[in-house]
Amino acid sequence: MKRKNSTNAKTTKKHKTSALIDTRVIYCGDNLEQLKKLPDNYVDLIYIDPPFNSNRNYEVFWGETREKRAFADRHASTQAYIEFMRPRCVELHRVLKKTGSFYFHCDWHASHYVKIMLDQIFAENSFHNEITWKRTHAHNDPKQYGRNSDRIFFYTKSNDYAWNIQYTKYDDDYIKDFFKHEDSQGRYQSVILTGPKVSSGESDSEWKGYRPSMSGRSWSIPKRIINRLVGEKEAKAMSIVQKLNLLYDKHYILISKNGIPRFKQYLNEMEGVPLQEIWTDIPPISSKAKERLGYPTQKPLALLDRIIRASSNENDIVLDAFCGCGTALVAAENLGRQWLGIDVSPTACRVMAKRMRDVCGVKENEKLWRIGRGFVVRDLPWSQKKLRQLPHFEFENWAVIALGGIPNKAQVGDMGIDGRIYPVSATPKRIEGELDFMDVWYPIQVKQKNKASRPDIDSFEAVMMREDRIKGFFVSFDYTSDALSEIDAFFERTGKSIIALTVKDILEEHIAHKLA
Repeated sequence: MKRKNSTNAKTTKKHKTSALIDTRVIYCGDNLEQLKKLPDNYVDLIYIDPPFNSNRNYEVFWGETREKRAFADRHASTQAYIEFMRPRCVELHRVLKKTGSFYFHCDWHASHYVKIMLDQIFAENSFHNEITWKRTHAHNDPKQYGRNSDRIFFYTKSNDYAWNIQYTKYDDDYIKDFFKHEDSQGRYQSVILTGPKVSSGESDSEWKGYRPSMSGRSWSIPKRIINRLVGEKEAKAMSIVQKLNLLYDKHYILISKNGIPRFKQYLNEMEGVPLQEIWTDIPPISSKAKERLGYPTQKPLALLDRIIRASSNENDIVLDAFCGCGTALVAAENLGRQWLGIDVSPTACRVMAKRMRDVCGVKENEKLWRIGRGFVVRDLPWSQKKLRQLPHFEFENWAVIALGGIPNKAQVGDMGIDGRIYPVSATPKRIEGELDFMDVWYPIQVKQKNKASRPDIDSFEAVMMREDRIKGFFVSFDYTSDALSEIDAFFERTGKSIIALTVKDILEEHIAHKLA
């Protein structure tokens, strides 16, 4: 059973808060860890747009701040991507209400594998649609059809879920061909008032000398128009003949030459075409669009507005666990929903917080948040003091992920490589019909030291020579002067670059304080 609610108007800024979980919160960190803290069966709608398995390294400029930040979705293979997403989707399924809906947004790289994974988690009969969204204009992809669309998989947890039907505009040719008549009330088309089924009850009542069963049919009265004219409660008490008389008196019925009543369906009273699963009417964000932030995979607000309107009702809880620049959160706020956002990037968390303030006019304030009028950002930022206190391997993982790299799974025997970064040009090798790990990558070495010294750099140089890498990244709290001199000398000798980054560099790249 689908729960319907036609109310889509923007509500007041004070929201009813949840009794079990905090809403209107942006969490910074690994969504897997945060999801584990949420209760079972409590979120009404989940939309995720996780980094695609496209091995792209995005260089992003955040508007006027021009902060260059590498946003990466560098999963080394389809298998690695699915292994990364599976435990997160399991947690998302757990926190979703039994009446909840789930949308997974992805592109062509791994969509077929994602569908199989989601069928296993949600069950095949919980799948409803594979929505195709035309995300760009024509592509001139060499030796193949242009790839200009994304996939959005729509699942529910049960057959009882929120559903508010959405409509699109009629095609101009359709209007021209079918709405050929016009009177003082506007353009209309003449349609039959009966349905293709014989009934011996009231649906076969005689009216103005016509009985539907004479044509093998029964009365089919437009319920929406009757409800609008007299109200839903009064309409239920009316007989079919009374409804027909009402429509006739209001000039909605005309009698054809052969005596068959026909209904005047006015164009200005039609809601449009029920939304189908191919979406071509929401354009991508252009370079001049007001909502454009520079985030590489930013989705149009209209896209999230449509999804949230269709699959949730006022004050429902909307969760985006890969919320990036926060488009889903903005749409949820505008539509009077509660929301939760999670993202691993402190930069993205601050950008979406700024967007929430500037676009939605909601204040980031703890006191206002406690009374349902503001929002908060949690677990941001990291400090050098806190990072010094982390266990060594946790610190390594933090640094690698902050750079957009993939940490090594093994904590020992890593051969001097704590993580890898896959650049824009990297593409997977195909071995025996499967995508293998890419060969184009840069090593990352992390030292939780006050100052990395010359011997530390010498060891990393050996790694780069052994692996024949043209570039590598080194992270420490600081460097001795002879360590920095050796990095310059290594480049002069070999042409290979070591990018020496401090923890301060990484934290400032996140620019939490600049966007506050």
